[in-house]
Amino acid sequence: MRAVTVNKADGPDAITVEDRRLREPRPGEVRLHVAAAAVNPVDVFMWRRAVEPPFTPGMDAAGTVESLGHAGRRLIVGEPVMAVVSPWLPEGGAHAELVIVPAASVVPMPQGVSAPEAATLPMNGLTALEGLRMLGLATGSALAVTGGAGLLASYVIGLARQQGIRVIADAGPGDEALVSGFGADHVVPRGDGFIDAVRGLRPEGVDAVFDTAALTRAVLPAIRDGGAIAVVRGWDGGGPPGRGITVQSVSVGNAMRNTAWLRHLADEAAAGHIQLRVAGLYPPERAIEAYHLMEGGLRGRAVITF
Repeated sequence: MRAVTVNKADGPDAITVEDRRLREPRPGEVRLHVAAAAVNPVDVFMWRRAVEPPFTPGMDAAGTVESLGHAGRRLIVGEPVMAVVSPWLPEGGAHAELVIVPAASVVPMPQGVSAPEAATLPMNGLTALEGLRMLGLATGSALAVTGGAGLLASYVIGLARQQGIRVIADAGPGDEALVSGFGADHVVPRGDGFIDAVRGLRPEGVDAVFDTAALTRAVLPAIRDGGAIAVVRGWDGGGPPGRGITVQSVSVGNAMRNTAWLRHLADEAAAGHIQLRVAGLYPPERAIEAYHLMEGGLRGRAVITF
């Protein structure tokens, strides 16, 4: 089977496509035939840093069940599925024709959704749900979301609205209608006017910020005393934010085997409550183009197809 392989950091020959064998699935595992695998910022980070090469990146896959390692009766061979994959395991990540995945990390593909679309959902969807869980906001609470036009932010907005949370999201010029279409109650300018716009809507500040844009300390003035901020790339390395604001550092690793959440994401996508966005399709031989594309602030995901 073909697998995208990172051999070193950067450079035109850093990535190759290799033909290699993959072991049989063990009990509790599934081997998937990958039709589509999304490219995420974490894949670009791994490529740039070349963490212990050689390795195969990729955390999102959609395709069909190729074989089962006594994984029970929930999944069947040939079934269209999506999965969240750990690229740090010895078998490598999702940018390969065949992958080994824990059965708990695999669910049927959303109804009416293509494999490339489904491949954009698992990792970012789980990250959104985990961040919302950590923030613990009650129905009617106010949440501000940074990076509103991005894929993760769009999932946060849609999922938060389904939980009865009021959402204020930022948008750059020309993206206002896009972000509003994700379900945001209010769309405010990104950048220097963000704090004043949020405070104009919520003079006491919002209950929390889900910071997908990695602005960290810069958005603290938008949060009320005793509120919270969810960050996806770690805190800024400085001291605590003060005013009783708590920092929730979101790790998708805590949710990768949450089958119930993956099913929920599939249902939400099928119902149209979250929008799946594919920015382009690339064969594995052009993976490096997809990685470069992800560095340009895409509004969706580049997807590698097999």
